[in-house]
Amino acid sequence: MPTYEYECKNCSHNFEVFQAMSDQPLKDCPECGKEIRRLIFGGAGVIFKGSGFYVTDKSKSSKSEPKPASDKAESSTSPCASCPASSEAGKCPAAQSA
Repeated sequence: MPTYEYECKNCSHNFEVFQAMSDQPLKDCPECGKEIRRLIFGGAGVIFKGSGFYVTDKSKSSKSEPKPASDKAESSTSPCASCPASSEAGKCPAAQSA
């Protein structure tokens, strides 16, 4: 329910009232009983900064997911373990460029 602010035209008494939008505005000042008016404000704009405010944003989990183990089929001395020339030293073209 929104909060409406009222001001008395006679005694300048200001007060706020929680009212449903479908409720009729108040007409009498609670202090002096004279006519009041409802004050209308532009309202404050809401600004969301950062991530996580939209359905399409991905949430960051606090747990770090384990990284997949890399394939260690290749040895550090041979750039290509499946290459037939890798068994013969000096004949592998990948080894010469590395």
